[in-house]
Amino acid sequence: MPAEPKNEPKNEPKNEPKNEPKNEPSIHVASRNAKKLEEMFRILSPLAPGVSVVGLDDVTHYDEPVEDAPDFEGNALIKARAGFKATGLPTVADDSGLCVDALNGMPGVLSARWGGPPKSDSRNNELLLAQLSDVPDERRGAHFACAVAFVWDGGELVVEGRMDGRVLREVRGDGGFGYDVLFVADDTEDGRTSAELSIAEKDAISHRGRALREIAPQMAKLLA
Repeated sequence: MPAEPKNEPKNEPKNEPKNEPKNEPSIHVASRNAKKLEEMFRILSPLAPGVSVVGLDDVTHYDEPVEDAPDFEGNALIKARAGFKATGLPTVADDSGLCVDALNGMPGVLSARWGGPPKSDSRNNELLLAQLSDVPDERRGAHFACAVAFVWDGGELVVEGRMDGRVLREVRGDGGFGYDVLFVADDTEDGRTSAELSIAEKDAISHRGRALREIAPQMAKLLA
């Protein structure tokens, strides 16, 4: 009799591991200042690759905290803690301002609302010019200060950046925001205001840029 055919085992396809998409770590930037957000996103993105940055516009429930600390570090922490509480995401926030020598460091933490409510850059600048009208050029020294706070599930971190310079007697330039139109940094050899610098030039020397460049690698390491 002919031999019965054997049932050879079939070569079943192996279950190859799938390349599942990795969830990018996210950080939340606690600010509603559109120009400040743009600057922070621009500086943070290349410094913390692989980290997704989201702003307050992506947050549905957020109670604006009262910024009542006497210094930039305290206010930055207040905002970062509030953002972390609202989102559960690691949160970065900053507080910054202009400190004028002839005004004993003012407007300082009051910089954004120096001219009274509602907040207005032009009104702030007009008041500052009026207050310094009788101050000679050699006594118009000032510096921008910035504190950047990072709050995550497990800790808090704060760094500070500074940009020294002087206050002019008239506004110059169309870029930047806040007091940029009146401020000439010591690192600017040709006497241009911060509002006359290119984006790259300003980012390289600004108080916020310096603080963010210091904190970003630590943020990326904590989120890795």
